[in-house]
Amino acid sequence: MSTELYPHKTSEATKRNLSSLVEFPERRATFGRPLSSQNSPENTSSTKLMQRRDLSPWSRSRAKRVFDCACVLLMMPLIFPVLLAIALAVRLTSPGPVLFLQRRMGRNGRNFTIMKFRTMIHRSNGKHHPVTTSENQRFTLVGPFLRRWKLDELPQLFNVLIGNMSLVGPRPKLPEHAISDLACRAGITGAATIAFAREEAILARVPEHHLKSFYHSVVLPAKLQLDADYMAHATILSDLKLIVDSVLRRWDESIMESLLEDWKFEQRNRIPLHSMTVSEHPYIRASKISEIDRPASTGEVRAY
Repeated sequence: MSTELYPHKTSEATKRNLSSLVEFPERRATFGRPLSSQNSPENTSSTKLMQRRDLSPWSRSRAKRVFDCACVLLMMPLIFPVLLAIALAVRLTSPGPVLFLQRRMGRNGRNFTIMKFRTMIHRSNGKHHPVTTSENQRFTLVGPFLRRWKLDELPQLFNVLIGNMSLVGPRPKLPEHAISDLACRAGITGAATIAFAREEAILARVPEHHLKSFYHSVVLPAKLQLDADYMAHATILSDLKLIVDSVLRRWDESIMESLLEDWKFEQRNRIPLHSMTVSEHPYIRASKISEIDRPASTGEVRAY
């Protein structure tokens, strides 16, 4: 895991927690349990209080809010023409609204409407696949380009001015994807955003029948852990670095690649012996020893 994402050296506890999501499925199920079953009414308030207490002084300060608004207002003269150009491109290349509006969970579990440029073919019922990959959605002509460069997120600058979001923080989740309440404002970018920037392309490599399980039991808890670790130590300088890294597309794909490879290894180990191919069977090498027309070596005998 790259330590450049954080204002401090990544803790060993964070590394162990991320690796254990795949290594110990029983812990993964507990860590990723939905709010409705994870927090009972009597302990929900204490959980929120503990999360609030674990935020760094900068993460819970009013200065961070002033910083967000000042940055957005200073950037607006440069960004506004880009917003108009993108809006025009979306409007001319596909029928439907320019903006995609969706309910997300924000600070303390409050819902708000997030704004994005529409990148998918408009559907009258508004339904799309709950876990987006680069293969399971119908994108508009300019959609893939906007998503690749994260330009579809630019309207969220208005969410920042309204007060729903911050420039840096955990990404706001769909209600069905939320596994923990946020003790701070959701962010346009954050530690998990950098680590999972190419999430859609990597998720496309997960078999369709495993996609929902992998996303809920591995990806969401890993994002939560990364964001919690960052927000506990965040400073104004670390926020500035994340913003610059996001603008320059300095992604770190190693974390998600590692999670995917560990998950694949776990899935292979779960294959029943009777369903294995000849090359996968653990006894295949032993069966070959009897076919050798010479004395077996010490290594071959030990392998047998």
